Amino acid sequence: MAINKVSSKPACSDGVKKVVVAYSGGLDTSIILSWVKENYECEVVACCVDVGQGKELEGLNEKAKKTGASKSYIIDAKKEFVTNYIYPAIKVNALYENKYYLGTSLARPIIAEKIADIVKKEKADAVCHGATGKGNDQVRFELAFKSLIPNVKIIAPWREWNIKSREDAIDYAKKRDIPVPVTKAKPYSSDANLWHISYEGGVLEDLENEYNESMFKMTVSPEKAPDNPTYLTIAFEHGIPVSIDGNKFAPVELITKLNVIAGANSIGRTDIVENRLVGMKSRGVYESPAAAVLYAAHEELESISIDRDTLHFKQLLAHKYAEIAYYGLWFSPLREALDAFINETQKYVTGSIKLKLYKGNIIIVARQAKYSLYSEKLATFEKDEIYNHKDAEGFINLWGLPTKVQAMLRKSE
Repeated sequence: MAINKVSSKPACSDGVKKVVVAYSGGLDTSIILSWVKENYECEVVACCVDVGQGKELEGLNEKAKKTGASKSYIIDAKKEFVTNYIYPAIKVNALYENKYYLGTSLARPIIAEKIADIVKKEKADAVCHGATGKGNDQVRFELAFKSLIPNVKIIAPWREWNIKSREDAIDYAKKRDIPVPVTKAKPYSSDANLWHISYEGGVLEDLENEYNESMFKMTVSPEKAPDNPTYLTIAFEHGIPVSIDGNKFAPVELITKLNVIAGANSIGRTDIVENRLVGMKSRGVYESPAAAVLYAAHEELESISIDRDTLHFKQLLAHKYAEIAYYGLWFSPLREALDAFINETQKYVTGSIKLKLYKGNIIIVARQAKYSLYSEKLATFEKDEIYNHKDAEGFINLWGLPTKVQAMLRKSE
């Protein structure tokens, strides 16, 4: 396929002398370094934020400089990603549309936060991202930049250039000898971090296509998972996971270890047709092994640590919190206010949950909470000294009074 002719220098480029590009080394950002330098005729600085991409970061600085960057930064933000973004999501049990663990949604604001720091350090005139005009990430990046560096120009090449498809982008890269990790035979988009790996586009756009097992990197198929279950116990302190099987781990280590354990048992795969913020439905396939296990354990611990009314209200807020993260509103007063409420609910969420992982299933085995509200003496069907069954009659009469009165009056009509 012939590449569309790239437009000449945009009229809006006047005054832009230095641009910081959110760089990942993937297809889009690889060609963006070259494109920005060609079309804006300015200095380009690459900035990659490490949120757990792993081997994808190898040789990235050299690649960025060969592609046109005058400088290249790789910022290690893994610990902050876990403590400032993943932990809050665990505390609230935030799931978008009851399936998506927000792996990309949570990563984008911290990436934007660190890039904004480099923009300030470099005294750049503009910041550039590689998100497409159809996706959610353009909103997440730009709302974050507007919150953190409101007076800096934002460049979004996918809304400016004549490249219309990933095939066009691959052709552009080949023409300029830019190495990219995607081919036309395997054009789906992938995004990896500590919390998940996402797969979108390409063969996945046909909803009748089953995903290919060779695509996955963090999880095995149920057929290849062990025939014997894996047991593990996760302990929490005030809603934050702190240990596995009695062994304490630092935040990044804990997530990494759980990804391995859960992934080996086929835990954490999600195939969802989600509602994007921009208005279309899109299929995404995700691997989130640690997320699935931690959510299940945390939710179970809350069931015995939080009173009924607070728990039910918190469950309502979880949906809203997930929307806030998904919609790019992380740096908003509402999210901060919700965090204050959620943190208050986590004061007594301390204890441990024992789980059994088996071929894609998470089974709760045992529960222990330091501040448990569960009373075996009260809950028992055997004789107890606390609960008087006769009290239930008066309670039911009062609780059902509106129902009874309505039925009597309607019947009299």
